[in-house]
Amino acid sequence: MKLNIAVLPGDGIGPEIVTQALEVTKAICSKFNHELSYKEALVGAIAIDKTGVPYPQETHELCMASDAVLFGAIGDPKYDNNPSAKVRPEQGLLKMRKDLGLYANLRPINTFPSLIHKSPLRAELVDGADFMCVRELTGGLYFGRPQGRSEDGNTAYDTCVYTREEIERIVRLSYKLAEQRNKKLTIVDKANVLCTSRLWRQIAQEIEKEFPHIETEYMFVDNAAMQIIQWPKRFDVLVTENLFGDILTDEASVITGSLGMLPSASIGIHTSVFEPIHGSYPQAAGKNIANPLATILSAALMLEYAFDLKEEGALIRKAVDASMDAKVVTEDIASGEKAYSTSEVGEWIINFIKNN
Repeated sequence: MKLNIAVLPGDGIGPEIVTQALEVTKAICSKFNHELSYKEALVGAIAIDKTGVPYPQETHELCMASDAVLFGAIGDPKYDNNPSAKVRPEQGLLKMRKDLGLYANLRPINTFPSLIHKSPLRAELVDGADFMCVRELTGGLYFGRPQGRSEDGNTAYDTCVYTREEIERIVRLSYKLAEQRNKKLTIVDKANVLCTSRLWRQIAQEIEKEFPHIETEYMFVDNAAMQIIQWPKRFDVLVTENLFGDILTDEASVITGSLGMLPSASIGIHTSVFEPIHGSYPQAAGKNIANPLATILSAALMLEYAFDLKEEGALIRKAVDASMDAKVVTEDIASGEKAYSTSEVGEWIINFIKNN
């Protein structure tokens, strides 16, 4: 198979971790006789510095022409610490989501035996947790209009808007994911208060009839936030709207014990984007100490969801598990033992792939 991907390293540690994920992808393609074609492009703060905009048209055209996008991270202190900045790296991320039609963010939440002690939750609560969070990405408060402030600056307003089409496509996707897993779907809303949530629930109840073999439950977002912490093992696939998903997925990330271990996939109308959920960690940029595993696992998701290469994705996951069992990890999860560099972890995983 020919794999044509766009590579967007971004800011901070982005170039370092994306390099390792790309090298792992090359090793997989070599082992399974796939042809890999890729080009790099600018996004985020580095794009602002070089072109004046965070998501240049040239980058968009490359993404549109690619089968998948491998993405690093964006963000820079010079923009984060400047509240008056008119152009920000995060605007590029929102524009990319909108222009590529990235409507669903998938975040697998699962535990790693060697990291359970790092979770703030008790081991018996998180050991064996394995569920998928599905967040709607293109609607809700982040994109609804009108949005702004009054002339005197003392009142601000955001508008939450959802359409039938937006809700239908992500609920159907979530049911299909549940079919591939343990056949249980939790639909999270705030239908007792919000009109948009009532539309979500109405449409979900219509679609539910098409999937009688899937166990469906409806849960208010405040209850879901509590149950993710109290009983994380009760979930299989969880779907919700943009703002709720943003909050719940970050909350769920603590189950694993490290943000540096969590990949994500943003499924799009035109192409899909695969990225770690952590930020650009500018303090570590260029030091070769950042954890590349979330980005490497994002490459596994890319192989599985963009190219339907299940065996290849599974081998990457197996290699990551093996590296952790062998304690070949970066300083953030080394637990006082020997810490390996970003490139050393990547090289170990590549060698595992070549020999297994």
